[in-house]
Amino acid sequence: MSDKTMTADEVISRLRSGMTLGIGGWGSRRKPMALVRALLRSQVTDLTIVSYGGPDVGMLAAAGRIRKLVAAFVTLDSIPLEPHFRAARQSGAFELTEVDEAMFMWGLHAAANRLPFMPVRAGIGSDVMRVNPGLRTVTSPYEDPSTGIRETFVAMPALCMDAALVHVNRADRSGNGQYLGPDPYFDDLFCEAADDAYVSCERLVDRFDDAVPQTLLVNRHSVTGVVETPSGAHPTSCVPDHDRDEPFQKLYATTPWPEFTERFLYGDEKAYQSAAQAWHEERR
Repeated sequence: MSDKTMTADEVISRLRSGMTLGIGGWGSRRKPMALVRALLRSQVTDLTIVSYGGPDVGMLAAAGRIRKLVAAFVTLDSIPLEPHFRAARQSGAFELTEVDEAMFMWGLHAAANRLPFMPVRAGIGSDVMRVNPGLRTVTSPYEDPSTGIRETFVAMPALCMDAALVHVNRADRSGNGQYLGPDPYFDDLFCEAADDAYVSCERLVDRFDDAVPQTLLVNRHSVTGVVETPSGAHPTSCVPDHDRDEPFQKLYATTPWPEFTERFLYGDEKAYQSAAQAWHEERR
């Protein structure tokens, strides 16, 4: 089996402006933030971002890297609405396609299965059809056996991506990824739906001999590269390795973007982690 290990910068060197990029995790939970920070250090821009959004979307929006966003929400969890996303959206900085959480999931399923769309009940009778006039409906070719009615569904288009970035607790060099927290989110679907997928992890391991099979979320067949990034989800949570850094997240949410960038994003990932640690030490 091939060794797929890379550095974060090597991953980003494979991305290009104008791409459609999926980012795994959920809100402010298990986001591949070290890869997002590496992306911010690059010149890649004009992106279509597909994400259950959190600070990944907020940072890329604040930096002006997003052309279009496809999302069900953009939240910091303990802070309901991501403030940098809100500011960028209110200024009309990018196009937004907002869909129901279930619609988003089935869009990932459609892409992962190389289907053009999936029929879903979610969205019927809601404003999602009004705010997304490009969405279409489809009528079942089969009659309901009890009513004789052919049901109408939303035809959720496939969320196809050029590349996906996800973060897990453990990974091996071949690209198998393991989650150890309470929720797998949809990182496996992001990897399967994208042309290329890059997995960052808290720690690389040699083998998964004793792993519970259900925790092996990401399969090597859908992974292009693996990056070891200790605390790489910071400030989002990656339980049980670390919780969300609530004080730092509050700082991020309340600090003007240029000021935050100057203090924490001036260098590489090591510099970021050192600056975040120094900030915590100052508070003691």
